[in-house]
Amino acid sequence: MRTFHRLPRILAITVPLAAIVATAACGASTTDEATAASTPVATAAAPAPVDGADGLVSQNRLGVGAAQTAAQAALAKCQADGLGFVTVSVVDRNGNVQAMLRGDNAAQHTVEAARQKAYTAAAFGANTSDLSERAKGDGATVADLPGTLFLAGGVSVKSASGSIAGIGVGGAPDGMQDQACAAAGLDAIAGALG
Repeated sequence: MRTFHRLPRILAITVPLAAIVATAACGASTTDEATAASTPVATAAAPAPVDGADGLVSQNRLGVGAAQTAAQAALAKCQADGLGFVTVSVVDRNGNVQAMLRGDNAAQHTVEAARQKAYTAAAFGANTSDLSERAKGDGATVADLPGTLFLAGGVSVKSASGSIAGIGVGGAPDGMQDQACAAAGLDAIAGALG
């Protein structure tokens, strides 16, 4: 019976890397230089610059203060309406949570619902109540996309560059109540958006 042993992952990466570094440090042999000189090298034209001269793409997102203000305003609206048992989530365009507030007695499922509604609004650049029709139909729909939730309660935050964030609320008995709270969060920061 043969037993095979695998190298630990760190050794499998480190040993070949050490060989490459050692070869580079010692210099190439004359045989290697001759082979390298006679081997044609394919060159590709440099791609045209995308955004900046350095090829980097800049992305707008809410600052921490604006994200907190939006979350607090949305929760305050829900509390004023007797819906303090909701969760509010503010996410960037990629769905990363920037601020989250969980109201008193908010159930655990409201945390994920708020985050998914916020991400759906941010990713699609529209309020989730407007998107819910896209999620209906026979066969696969956008509702099958992981991490999305096409129920009312998410609003898109836009600036001059387009959708930059989403505010989602989950936990009210009706999605339009969630949406009204999320809209209050957006209203609280609307003046700061460019």
